[in-house]
Amino acid sequence: MLKTFAYRLYPSRAQERTLAETLETCRHWYNQCLAERREAYQLRGESVSKFAQLAKVKDVKRDTPSAAKVHSHILQVVVADLDKAFQAFFRRVKAGETPGYPRFKGRNRFDSFGLKEYGNGFKLDGRRLKLSGVGRIAVRWHRALEGTVKTLRIRRKAGKWFACFACEVKPKPLPATGCEVGIDVGIHHLIATSDGKTMENPKWYRAEQAKLRILQRTVARRRKGGSNRGKAVLRLQRQHELIANRRSDFIKKAVHDLVTRYDRIAIEDLNVSGMARNHRLAKSILDAGWSRFRSHLLFKAEEAGKTVLMVDPAYTSKTCCECDARFEHLTLSDRWVVCECGNARDRDHNAAINILKRAGHARWGVT
Repeated sequence: MLKTFAYRLYPSRAQERTLAETLETCRHWYNQCLAERREAYQLRGESVSKFAQLAKVKDVKRDTPSAAKVHSHILQVVVADLDKAFQAFFRRVKAGETPGYPRFKGRNRFDSFGLKEYGNGFKLDGRRLKLSGVGRIAVRWHRALEGTVKTLRIRRKAGKWFACFACEVKPKPLPATGCEVGIDVGIHHLIATSDGKTMENPKWYRAEQAKLRILQRTVARRRKGGSNRGKAVLRLQRQHELIANRRSDFIKKAVHDLVTRYDRIAIEDLNVSGMARNHRLAKSILDAGWSRFRSHLLFKAEEAGKTVLMVDPAYTSKTCCECDARFEHLTLSDRWVVCECGNARDRDHNAAINILKRAGHARWGVT
């Protein structure tokens, strides 16, 4: 399986300028390829293939001074990225979703470029990363690099540079525990399990909202195009990065605990994007990071040899876990469910038990 390892880069000023120039060259090439595809379809009704644009990379390097310094694989990866955007566009069209035609990338809207073969354009030289046309860049190796390096993507985020290595690694199965659990994700409790344990929602975005409001107001007051506005935008970006890092760290630790303790995990197959259209709950839903939790749980469970089952989320909170009676008048403000059969539980705990039952398990614990 493929696993990505991200490391912070510390380029010199000259290297940082070269990286920024490479990023800008890739942005122009991306827009040029997008314009070619769009005009070919609008004017002649033709589709330009990925391979037709890959064949033009040599011509671009010969005729464009800025592209002559860029490794050909970097420009080829740009074409591949655009082709993925079109594939996603056609997939949404067929599915009846809002298509979202690929957009032209404006300045500061293109943040990464890639290399597709280790030893051809990039390689590790001691404790440094050697990039074609850039040189040896200092890397902060905060963890060991595992497996066989396949590809590399250089990314700029909030004024910082990162190297993301995609490595082919072998799965590392964890010892079997024989335990199973149902998990209900929510806003009041971020996670509630069928064995009665809960994990509170830290509400990372709301906790920093006052500071974000000040930083956003500072950006709005700065003159567009000025250096002070650029500095204010950078401060705002780094505050958002801090919030995202805190959320990611919390979710990763929670997923590690679940995968270590349980062999079979049942969760709801929620349509998070649809639920986020509710203007009253959108901020809380997105701040909780439900999609991030699910995607990371699926990846770590596959790596550890554990099983994750997705169940229908309909009425998991409004159904009694003991007698399957329906709580028709239950609202979001009701945090406790009481049934005529004697069942009295926290609503999230009740939902988690129903999730585990729907996963088809014969054994489920009630605490």
